[in-house]
This record gives sequence, structure tokens and C-alpha cells, in this order.
Amino acid sequence: MSKAKILVCLDTDPQPSVFDGVVAVDAGVDQLFRHGGVTPEVVRNLVYGAIFTRGIEDLQSTAVFVGGSNVTAGEAVMAEVQDAFFGPMRTSVMLDSNGANTTAAATVLAARRHVSLRGLQATVLAATGSVGKRVVRLLAEEGASVRVCSRKLEAAEQTCKEVKAVVADAHLQPLETSNPQAMPAALEGTQVLVASGPPAVELASAELRAECSSLEVALDLNAVPPLGLGGVEVQDHAVQRDGHLCYGALGVGGTKMKIHKAAVARLFDGNDQVLDALEIYALGKELEG
Repeated sequence: MSKAKILVCLDTDPQPSVFDGVVAVDAGVDQLFRHGGVTPEVVRNLVYGAIFTRGIEDLQSTAVFVGGSNVTAGEAVMAEVQDAFFGPMRTSVMLDSNGANTTAAATVLAARRHVSLRGLQATVLAATGSVGKRVVRLLAEEGASVRVCSRKLEAAEQTCKEVKAVVADAHLQPLETSNPQAMPAALEGTQVLVASGPPAVELASAELRAECSSLEVALDLNAVPPLGLGGVEVQDHAVQRDGHLCYGALGVGGTKMKIHKAAVARLFDGNDQVLDALEIYALGKELEG
């Protein structure tokens, strides 16, 4: 008789995410053990509670999900989870703090449906946030040249450094876009434009976007008006606007939800899955067919 599927949710926020809990249930999880305010110092005992209560043959029915709004904190918790495992005493584990991995995967997959990413010029606005960094990395992994834009040049340079540490042949250009005068240079010749900025902040106007004759796909990940890309609607899904295809946050969100549910389900295929940015992106490719 198969064991109930248990997902141990380690959330770095004081209250565990309702969103992540609902998605887990919809993905087929039987029981959620939800912990809020998780720090690296308390992880080991939580993991031991998960791996010492079932026989080795049943550990694939237990998995760990690391969430919360702070991706850096989530990465530290994820590292401690993996460090607590030894030998066969382990469970599968997934990191998706702030939805960063699943959203980035869905974003790059949306662009990939319409253009070949290898050798392409892409621009990522607000590229130094949790989602933006992962979009930059996935685009670099696909062989695109990426302009990494931020209000502060130092932040853009740091993101480039972090991505190049894991993608040695990445073609990245850090740019400061703190004023409107800098934006035309950031968009010149770009074929894919991603806006991954904070809610209610327009990063590029509709006029500027429309004037970018090289642009083929524009993706805006902000769902709160005013949106990040002027003239793009939140529900856009490959909608033609000004001669290029546009995606709004909800247009990307459908794929993000499919990836999120599939990733949670994948955790229970064995007890050795580690789902981070690249693994979740690879799963998204499988779903695309």
C-alpha cells in the first residue's frame, strides 16, 4: 500500500504561503506540513523529522518545498536541506521562493516558442531581482546575448558576475537604466524584451517599445498597473501589438502554474530529485513537447 504524499513546506516568511499550499494540493499532495519563519539554523531537525520517520523505500512519498518571498533566504535554507541528507536518507527538494524559478522558466519558454534564442539579442529590465536574475541565466544558458539592466550599474555588474560564475560562456552586458534617456540604447537591436520589475512601475513606455523595430517578443511580468511595458495588457498571450508579440503577466502565468504543479508532482517520482532553476526549466521544456 502506497504511503500518503507529504510535502514539508519550509517558508522563510513568518506565515507559510497560501499560494504554494493551494498549488501543492492541486498537484496531488495528500498532506502539507507547513513551517513559517524558517532559518538555516532550524532546518536540520526539520529534515531529520522528515527522513527518519519512514523507511528508505517510502522516502519518495515525502518531499521538501522551500518557499517564501526572499530568494536569498530560500537559497540558504535549500543549501541546509541538502546538507542534512546523507546516503539514502534523503527526500526530493524544490526551491521556488517568490515563484522565481517557475516564473523565469515560463518567461523564457514563452519567448522560445517564437524565436531561436541562440545568438539572439535580449534585454532584461530590472534584471537584478529574483526573477530577473533567473531569466538572465536561462537566456544565457540558451546562448542569447543579454543586456542586464538596472537602476544601478553596480547591481547590474553583480548580476553579470553571478551568472557568469555558473554560465562560463555567457554573453552579458550590464547597463544602467535609471533615466529615460538610457532606455533607447538598452533596446537598440533587441529581439526579446523582458520587464521583470516591481509592481506598478513602468520601465519602458508604449512609444519606446513601438519604436523598437527589431523587437519580436515583449514579455511583461508585472500584473499591477501601471504595467512594466506600456501598451501591453496583463492578459496578453502572444498578442500582436506594434508589430511584435506581447505577453502580460497572466499570459505568462498560465505556463508558470503548469510548471509549478508538474514540478511538485515530479518530487514524488523518487527521493533524489533536486529542482532548482535549470531543472525546473528543463521540466518546462518537457511540458512544451
